[in-house]
Amino acid sequence: MNNKALFLLILITFLISACGEKDKPDPVHKPTPYEIKVPRFFPTQLNIPADNPMTVEGIELGRFLFYDGRLSGRTDFDSLMSCGSCHVQSRNFEPGIDHPVFTGGKTFGIKGTPTPHYPLPLINLVWNQSGYLWNGSIYDGNTNSSRRRLEDLVWMGVVAPHEMNGDTNRTKALIQSISGYPELFSKAFGSRTVTMENINKAIAQFVRTLISANSKFDRYMRGEEQLTQQELNGFILFTTEEGADCFHCHGSSGNPLFTTNLFYNNGKDTEFTDPRDRYSVTQNETDRGAYKATTLRNIALSGPYMHDGRFATLDEVIDFYSHHVKMSDYVNPLMHHVAENGVQLTPTEKAELKVFLLTLQDNEFLTNPDFGPPSVFPDGSTYTDVAGRFKHQ
Repeated sequence: MNNKALFLLILITFLISACGEKDKPDPVHKPTPYEIKVPRFFPTQLNIPADNPMTVEGIELGRFLFYDGRLSGRTDFDSLMSCGSCHVQSRNFEPGIDHPVFTGGKTFGIKGTPTPHYPLPLINLVWNQSGYLWNGSIYDGNTNSSRRRLEDLVWMGVVAPHEMNGDTNRTKALIQSISGYPELFSKAFGSRTVTMENINKAIAQFVRTLISANSKFDRYMRGEEQLTQQELNGFILFTTEEGADCFHCHGSSGNPLFTTNLFYNNGKDTEFTDPRDRYSVTQNETDRGAYKATTLRNIALSGPYMHDGRFATLDEVIDFYSHHVKMSDYVNPLMHHVAENGVQLTPTEKAELKVFLLTLQDNEFLTNPDFGPPSVFPDGSTYTDVAGRFKHQ
């Protein structure tokens, strides 16, 4: 074979190879699986839907979206609102009674519409099997409703008049237009097209990582730290019927979630007119005036307390359960001391119970940078740029 023929053969081989490479599809990105490490003594059953497995890429995208005020579908600085607008990490992912916008912790939407109930903390929800919100209306066992998953709380927050008062189509279009987001969606879900379902899934993945499991009490249970005598006295009060009788609704030492995630009428009232109580979901007469028992983790930072925020301080809550519980036809049978208007704790016992409750504060959780707002967003905006402000203050 002469040199000219050899050259032509090499050229043809190269061109065929090049064409073949060009015709190959782009490699499909496989998200990196993320495994939740279940803390010691915690339940092993997790509420993670099969169609939304946890991935590193999904969580990263969810964190950006959780804190991006443009999730509201708006770009005006004074009309931006995100999940993080109400759910503040340092306040146990609640607004907190000292919120700079929501006076006394009472939230409202972009247009000023009041929120029906005070927000619940976004904490340890990966173990919640009993429904979300104060009345449990978002429940994966409710096959008659399209609102069953933690994921559904995201789009509901976008469209609710008392929250972002937005439109999911506008939200999708805006997020699609922001540089960097389509690539993150591709890495997390295999498509650069932004959908509301994938927004829901990403934020839900991030929220499922918000795990608090390193309070002083956790370290005590693991044998790493000792409680003081006063804290131990409060622990005994918490876990005994003849004491403060808290454990029926908020879990004993064998329940590190410090909630059963169930619903109780705890004797706050004698008349029940709230259209969003547990009865509104179940139509069961025994559920009138019943609401979810919230977790007591980081409880000192979760005020104001109860679904209507009627108690500003933890001391007021303890005093209520001691002396002001009210009898009604619907009070839960577990309120064993309702006939005496409460458990009648002495001032010393109240102080001991409060000191014990303070051992449930997890400062590592409250300051973990993985749970806080990103300093820079996909398009290079800073958190200050996209956090948002409200006209209705």
